[in-house]
Amino acid sequence: MKSEQFVRNAYYCILQNDFEGALQWFEAAVLEDPESAEIHYRCSVTYARSNRLEKALEHAHKACALAPDKSEYLLNLQHLQSMKLVQDVKKIIDSGNAVPASELYQAVSMLKEAVRLDPLYGEAYIWLALTYSQLNEHALAISSLKEAIALQPQDHGLHDMLDQLKHRLSTYLHD
Repeated sequence: MKSEQFVRNAYYCILQNDFEGALQWFEAAVLEDPESAEIHYRCSVTYARSNRLEKALEHAHKACALAPDKSEYLLNLQHLQSMKLVQDVKKIIDSGNAVPASELYQAVSMLKEAVRLDPLYGEAYIWLALTYSQLNEHALAISSLKEAIALQPQDHGLHDMLDQLKHRLSTYLHD
């Protein structure tokens, strides 16, 4: 079958650090065998690694629709959905404008959903902590950051951020 050769070509491109070439081969494999959940899954992973989240999500949804019993396809989809939520929150918070509290609370809801979808995605906890901190919910920010640290204990920047949050909480309580 041609699609198998296309997938082999895609992996050869990946080994050469030619991710655009790999994506072209995966897309060719999808065209050749559009009902292959495995090809959609692999294509999704490659798009995600190339920071093309929309296309990654598209193929992840298709893989899950074609093989709903495959847990790794569902885990991939949930991770990508979590990444998308975090990406959307970043756009809200990093807009450069003062963010109204109502939007920050919406961001908290989105980030809680991101954590529910992928409880091992540390970046979701970090952004949750930052958002809580902007709302002066320092205890919740500290709790969220501790979750991130549990996932990434070697990240010294997180430990520094935790110290800053603890200081803010102490200052907030004494004001």
